[in-house]
Amino acid sequence: MIEKRASPRVRTLKRGSIVFGVASTVDCVVRNLSETGACLEVASPIGIPDDFTLQIRPEPTRRDCHVAWRSANRIGVYFK
Repeated sequence: MIEKRASPRVRTLKRGSIVFGVASTVDCVVRNLSETGACLEVASPIGIPDDFTLQIRPEPTRRDCHVAWRSANRIGVYFK
């Protein structure tokens, strides 16, 4: 398989929140992370919009994201 990512991702296991709309949040687990994107594990990707903000806890990191792909319980995003 040819790697198409702009920067290599590092495996991780961090808690996160997908934030969208006025005050909607969905808990997630950040499974891998790079300077340009991440893979997020969620209970269900249904209802999660294509654009949202990712809050990685307990760090103060907030990243604006766009969905690149979805599967049954994971979402691949790139940072805007």
